[in-house]
Amino acid sequence: MMFTACGLDNYDAPQSELHGRITYNGQTLGLRGTGEAVQLQLYQDGYELRDHIPVYVGQDGTFSAKLFDGEYKLVTRNQNGPWVNSRDTTVIKVNGTTTVDIQVTPYFTISDANITLNGSQLNGTFTVNQIVETANIDYVMLLVSKTHFVDDVSYIAREDFRDVGTGALNLSMNLSGNQQVASAKALFGRVGVRTVGADQAIYSDVVRLR
Repeated sequence: MMFTACGLDNYDAPQSELHGRITYNGQTLGLRGTGEAVQLQLYQDGYELRDHIPVYVGQDGTFSAKLFDGEYKLVTRNQNGPWVNSRDTTVIKVNGTTTVDIQVTPYFTISDANITLNGSQLNGTFTVNQIVETANIDYVMLLVSKTHFVDDVSYIAREDFRDVGTGALNLSMNLSGNQQVASAKALFGRVGVRTVGADQAIYSDVVRLR
């Protein structure tokens, strides 16, 4: 997702580009990408306008922005995201095309996700890995969308599972009677884990089902 920072009005449009990923142990995290739900905040010293520049993160955990060359400070938004709210500052020197990884500590991660559609039955097998010992799962989601954007607000079928633990899970959802599913030319699936007290879930990769 691309966003532009315009500094002062009498400047030319910024031409440099910042590209980045939200990662844990080198792996990009799956997030909600719709509704500008997950946001980073970018600050540049030396300007009269000290308000942050919002940088929105896509569902694949990547982000980008057009900026002027210079030194910036990048932080996660307060109480936003499926990770520990440490809000560590990353200093970035932008010059031309610059890349950066923002490392966070998620409460949980999802691995080995396999989502399949067999007739009207959606099956999801995956592993929920506990990263923060004190974190608790609120619920796990199975999600289906008719577009590649799949999350807890962008779906045509959803089922929440509570009282589930970590480790290997095998969950299913019956889609019979769902007319949107039946008529959709394309279907995409995803699983998500919402942590108690977090404002966002963490997600698997999106899988095309049809």
